Amino acid sequence: MSTSASASERRGIPAAAFVEDVQTYLTQLNLDVNSALAFLQERLQQYRVVEMKLLAQQRDLQAKIPDIEKCLDVVATLQAKKGTGEEIIADFEVSEGIYSRARIEEAESVCLWLGANVMLEYSCDEATVLLQNNLENAKASLEVLVADLQFLRDQVTITQVTIARVYNWDVHQRRLRQATATTSES
Repeated sequence: MSTSASASERRGIPAAAFVEDVQTYLTQLNLDVNSALAFLQERLQQYRVVEMKLLAQQRDLQAKIPDIEKCLDVVATLQAKKGTGEEIIADFEVSEGIYSRARIEEAESVCLWLGANVMLEYSCDEATVLLQNNLENAKASLEVLVADLQFLRDQVTITQVTIARVYNWDVHQRRLRQATATTSES
């Protein structure tokens, strides 16, 4: 008998069914052993592809979160120095490996790089709100990704176990047929 996982799918990732009885599983799907194994192997490969994509997204988010936090710290420093008359000397990265030194006296606004060759000027308060929202969204996305990866790893494990169960069942059936053929010849 075949029982499905607790969820039929998660964000487009199909759930793998745990196979308790291989004979019933093969009968229900109307497949022979080789077809079932090919289907399961294909599903396992699909899971691996999705896992690689999710891991890439996770790496991107894990790199993005510290950048956002660093930007928040810079905006907070600018706001803290506002009105004190103190100037800040900062090194800006102009290009990869190329820096420029700047003296900041009173910062009323900041320019944020939004990506896709877009940079916008915001007041410090607006920038703080935008960056905090971006940080919250990135952390929430990371949590969802981690849950998706856990779900996916569970599906990979279930599929691997199912492949092993189908294969072992086939080996057992072949041995039974061979033993039956040997005893009938004797």
